[in-house]
Amino acid sequence: MSFAEHFQNGETWKRGAYMLLFAVIYAVAELVAWGVALFQFGSKLVTGDINPRLVDFGQRLSTYIYQLLVYVTFKSDDKPYPFSDWPAA
Repeated sequence: MSFAEHFQNGETWKRGAYMLLFAVIYAVAELVAWGVALFQFGSKLVTGDINPRLVDFGQRLSTYIYQLLVYVTFKSDDKPYPFSDWPAA
């Protein structure tokens, strides 16, 4: 295939659009992860314990962020949430 044929490949451009969408979602997910981390730290300071539900959510969020990065780096063709299920614990 020539450069022109590669450049005009609609599937590649479609993937690029998904990559931009997931880049925005990644930025939001990163902020949420920092929010969870800071809340857990504050909870530990105030109560001496962490929130187990947030631990579970943090693990799922971390897995989701991993899935985002695996998709945008072309390691996988499986689109992450919201095009598939939210990661399990």
